[in-house]
Amino acid sequence: MNRLPLVSIVVPVYNTELYLKRCIDSLLAQTYTSIEILLVNDGSTDSSQNIIEAYTSEKIQAFTKENGGLSDARNYGISKSKGMYVAFVDSDDWVSVDFIEKMVFLAEKHAAEMVICNLQKVDEDGIPFNQLTQIAHLPEKIDLNEDFTLFGEISCFACNKLFRKELFASIEFTKSIHFEDIATIPRLLFLCNVVAKTDDFLYHYFERRGSISQSFTEKGLDLYKAIEIIKEDFFLSKYKTKVQEWKRFVIIQGFYSAGAYLARIKNSDLKSIFYANMNKCLQTEGISRKEIKTYMRSDKRYLNELSLPKRVFYSLLLYVPKIIIR
Repeated sequence: MNRLPLVSIVVPVYNTELYLKRCIDSLLAQTYTSIEILLVNDGSTDSSQNIIEAYTSEKIQAFTKENGGLSDARNYGISKSKGMYVAFVDSDDWVSVDFIEKMVFLAEKHAAEMVICNLQKVDEDGIPFNQLTQIAHLPEKIDLNEDFTLFGEISCFACNKLFRKELFASIEFTKSIHFEDIATIPRLLFLCNVVAKTDDFLYHYFERRGSISQSFTEKGLDLYKAIEIIKEDFFLSKYKTKVQEWKRFVIIQGFYSAGAYLARIKNSDLKSIFYANMNKCLQTEGISRKEIKTYMRSDKRYLNELSLPKRVFYSLLLYVPKIIIR
């Protein structure tokens, strides 16, 4: 009798023919071998399907579906998975050879329902140019019942985490929303008791260096829809009394992350609408300028850790928004 794979790796694929082989090869090279790789072709129109078919094997399962977006492809992959744990890798990214081994080790060592690793942005030559360190100040084992500060500063990436599959019994990735990870990862966190983390940079996130091709449109307003989705689950969760952490979550997502998006919007009317949504969200949650300025992340005042141009931008956004919204 074949032993069921312990880890299911779900890879949504959409028009990534240039990078897909690199991604799959990094998964096949994993030092941890009790895995299954689920390649979900989400309606690609390039040659991605030919690449997928060439790799199909006992360890790699291939699925084809109509285009439904990233969340839909992930949910489909979860529904077909057989592992005790599930991980998500985007098809233009890749992972270190010991990615799964180290994450499973920590999950088993600490009976953790979620494990987090550091990630770094890499360019087309595979050269790292921006390291995204996660919760460096927190210990390897985080008991959320004793310390829930993680929620107030978590980076809502799905791709640098390992999850107990049982978390998805009642939750799926939110579809038809621009910020699907922000609308989903915190809801999974509410179901956890223990989270583990490693300071190793195990996930390599591909981004063209200096790229300005991303479109910043009205879809950005979905960020506030995501916050409302999280709010509903938060106040139904066992952590609902941790109101200060809820406010910290809103500050980092509703002001700082939102501000980074707003800064890239070109249309002045949309800028005004976006700022109005930001202001409404912060007022609804009773968040003051002082709380935003003094927001702490990784035991440091977040605003002070930013580059000078960003500090100036966020200060103007707080006190002189007309300079930004024009």
